[in-house]
Amino acid sequence: MVSRTREKLIDVARQLFAHKGVENTTMNDIASASDKGRRTIYTYFKSKTEIFNAVVNREAAIIVDRLAELPDMPLPPEEKLMNFVFMRFEAVKEVVSRNGSLKASFFLDVRRVDRIRRVNAPKEIIILKQILKEGVDAGIFRIKHIDKAAEILLMAMQGLDVHYIRNSFEDIGVSRLKLRTYLQDFIMNGIKDHHEGTPLNNDNRI
Repeated sequence: MVSRTREKLIDVARQLFAHKGVENTTMNDIASASDKGRRTIYTYFKSKTEIFNAVVNREAAIIVDRLAELPDMPLPPEEKLMNFVFMRFEAVKEVVSRNGSLKASFFLDVRRVDRIRRVNAPKEIIILKQILKEGVDAGIFRIKHIDKAAEILLMAMQGLDVHYIRNSFEDIGVSRLKLRTYLQDFIMNGIKDHHEGTPLNNDNRI
């Protein structure tokens, strides 16, 4: 079938890119590894760049698919939000790590990083907005502009992607568990609805 052949080509290309690197992989390599002729490949993809973009799109979809389940989970909005943050970090890390040489490309080629982010950002923002709106409707979050808040939160997470993948937080003595505590404290004290005149609860602050 057409879709099955295309998916096989994408999967073979992903493995070759991960093993040899994008620059060192040729269309002939993909044709040989997939047991398809070059003519078949060019039926689906005009260039290696187009195949690479298809690989990126499919890998990016893995991240969104995991996050898409969050809004319907029977959890409080604040827990959904923090789960979004760390499920996304872990999904990005897994996708980058499993792609071998693409891991190096993630750090070295800003254009590829931006492409991954552009593919996912609109979908991630929709999920974030659902979670934030639920929190606002429940009187838990205090947000005037949900759209902009979602965009800014996502940009902040993107800024931490490389640090999370490299585990740079350990270098400053912050474990993964502590990182969640710090970020939860930072985010929630900015958007939780604390009644006027009521001091913040400092019992769990670090």
